[in-house]
Amino acid sequence: MFDLTGKGALVTGASGGIGAAVAKALHAQGANVAISGTRKEKLDALAKELGDRVHVLPCDLRDRAAVVKLAEEAEKTVGQVDILVNNAGITHDNLFMRMKDEEWDDVINVNLNSVFVLTRGILRGMMRRRYGRIVNIASISGVFGNPGQANYVAGNAFMEALAWHRRARGLPATAISWGAISDTGYLARNARVLKILERRIALRPMTAAQGFVKNQTPGGAVGAVEHPVGRHGNGHRSLPVFFVWCSIVSVR
Repeated sequence: MFDLTGKGALVTGASGGIGAAVAKALHAQGANVAISGTRKEKLDALAKELGDRVHVLPCDLRDRAAVVKLAEEAEKTVGQVDILVNNAGITHDNLFMRMKDEEWDDVINVNLNSVFVLTRGILRGMMRRRYGRIVNIASISGVFGNPGQANYVAGNAFMEALAWHRRARGLPATAISWGAISDTGYLARNARVLKILERRIALRPMTAAQGFVKNQTPGGAVGAVEHPVGRHGNGHRSLPVFFVWCSIVSVR
């Protein structure tokens, strides 16, 4: 297993299940971890569970000024941010013609604009140090689309595009498109929607823990867990879900 001792990491959306799992994984490898989210009680509980080397930085990602401040505070609290995990995301689903301005704006501000502002702020330090790793936790919806989620799909597609943009220039970045997660987030609260997805694309859910491969493959290659699904209606096979800490060390 690799060693992240002395490295600083910032994880957004750490008050949710996937973000907390990512923070725990990074912390277990020795990183100093700044955890951000809107539910401070959840962040405090996670920090208490992990012990030292954890810093709680609550932030409302809809507020651009607060996002700028988050980048600055994270650099100070962990020494320097070597690893940025853009994980936070929200949904306000509605048919496109019925979608209200506030439903569009809230999702775009959190899922897209905050990623742009935060990544830009953190990248300045990474460029000076000539080292940094960016991991965008996206959704399979950003790849295949999903009815009623025009705002959510746009945000996730941006995260995919940002990673591809950097990789095309030989710079490290990874976008991880999650499928259906059964124990946290939207689908955990909406069993009916999950059943619709199962019928539509033969999709079976997984837990957040199942989304992580617990070993690093030889040579630092990316470990992956294939979605247990067949072909989608458009003929494309499902994408693998990549294990976050393997992704971090595998892109140079």
